[in-house]
Amino acid sequence: MGSMMESDRIILREWRESDADALFRWASDPLVGPRAGWPPHQTREESQKIIRTLFHNDTTWAIIWKENGDVIGAIGYGPSCDCNLPARSDEPTVGYWIAKPYWNRGICTEALKLMIEDIRQNTNINSLISGHFVDNPASGRVMEKCGFVPTGENIIDPTQYQGTNRPIRVLRLEL
Repeated sequence: MGSMMESDRIILREWRESDADALFRWASDPLVGPRAGWPPHQTREESQKIIRTLFHNDTTWAIIWKENGDVIGAIGYGPSCDCNLPARSDEPTVGYWIAKPYWNRGICTEALKLMIEDIRQNTNINSLISGHFVDNPASGRVMEKCGFVPTGENIIDPTQYQGTNRPIRVLRLEL
């Protein structure tokens, strides 16, 4: 599976089936998923299935808070983040989310910087695309702190949870 990455406060590692309880705890919060375009998890079994399918690849990581070893979020690029952004060919989509108790502490920025560095060192990817609902500007600030630049495009993606009337601001990072 994919590489493990580490900074002062966090570890990015592959998802494990034993993470299902933690994933359900955070992903069932109605304030978390909808901001990122997915519905809150309804059951532990649903969280388990997400780990076995959507998160089971080399480019999706659990975000671990080193202080207590807890899973506190997810980050990745490619399949687990696919949505209808105006991506170039061979340009992966980046996505991330973090549990509400850990908001506004720079953790997503730290995780995204780690992942970008890993991409630069270990892949031939030339650029990344991402986006955030305009009603979730904090996510856009994370991208901009990591070098993503707005493309000037705002799109509507009705395939995203509650996405019908929520514009997505598109950003790109040239690597």
